Amino acid sequence: MKRIILITIVAVSISNYGIAQTDQPTSTVTTQVIAVDATDTRSRTAFGVKVGANYSNVYKTSGSSFHADPKFGLAIGAFVAIPIGKYFGIQPELLFSQKGFKGTGNILGSSYDLTRTTSFIDVPIFACLKPTEFITILAGPQYSFLTKQKDVFRNAFTTIAQEQEFENDNIRKNIFGFVAGFDISMKSMVLSARAGWDLQKNNGDGTSTTPQYKNYWYQATIGFRLY
Repeated sequence: MKRIILITIVAVSISNYGIAQTDQPTSTVTTQVIAVDATDTRSRTAFGVKVGANYSNVYKTSGSSFHADPKFGLAIGAFVAIPIGKYFGIQPELLFSQKGFKGTGNILGSSYDLTRTTSFIDVPIFACLKPTEFITILAGPQYSFLTKQKDVFRNAFTTIAQEQEFENDNIRKNIFGFVAGFDISMKSMVLSARAGWDLQKNNGDGTSTTPQYKNYWYQATIGFRLY
């Protein structure tokens, strides 16, 4: 009887020791997985601000006598990164964005130079692909609202600098376009590059006397995220 009791005690002890040894690695692995997921920022919502510059020009211009060169403008605004799982997300942005061009042409046989700066409120809505924690690829539509335009016009006879808000001229204020680019994230700092172009001309119905064109631009910004 004593032998049976002793054998039973030894068997139970060995069984408990084996279970404890089996459970220990599982607990360690689970802890490590949780630690890795907690440090991956791709699954976390982030708010941020950004500032940089546009390098813009126009395309599909009307009239063979009109030629345009690019110019620089300000780009500043904010964004919010909304994750949809670990590898995908949505990133809407709100930007004050200056575009425009430096143009030359002819009016009634007289040549002229025109520098145009157009100020927009841009609202791109990006679909995001996040292959790594540090790189995000973005593409999506953009709505732009024209707030102001500044023209500096020069010819052989006079120089005119005027700023107007297009209350009476037939200029399209609401313009839709497309933007694509990428973000490089380094902790809380974000370096961004974009390329965009308008899908609509600047003129409402084509009757305005100003040149008809579509904007395109390259944008580089530096931003900071708050998680």
